[in-house]
Amino acid sequence: MKPLIGGLCILLSISCEKETERISVDEPAQRVRDYIRKIPGENDPIPEALADRGEVLVAYSGCYDCHRREKRSKGPAFSDIAERYPVQEVYLDMLARKVITGGTGSWGSPVMTPHPHLKLEDAKIMVTYILSLKRQ
Repeated sequence: MKPLIGGLCILLSISCEKETERISVDEPAQRVRDYIRKIPGENDPIPEALADRGEVLVAYSGCYDCHRREKRSKGPAFSDIAERYPVQEVYLDMLARKVITGGTGSWGSPVMTPHPHLKLEDAKIMVTYILSLKRQ
């Protein structure tokens, strides 16, 4: 029994050593880049009135139960979502549908609960607000 435990300890030690070798000096910056995984693309303009309407819909839809504007909570920060996706109709539609149907995997292990009561058009307006938070 002892050799198995000793062998296991050696295996863990080797695994830890390999992990240490992969860590770079810029580790925090690398984690942020990997977390966001920015999608390249041009940004379409967002009308201010539409973003304002989306902000109201987000505030009344319970989004802040899991999201914050600038910091991760249960889900990703809205500003991180804005950094990942270009402001384009295809992404507005995709993200709006994700808000309605829910899902997992885009931001690690958090689960986005479905919001089937939302109309697609309202979800698109909400996503428009979120993408308007893109850092200049």
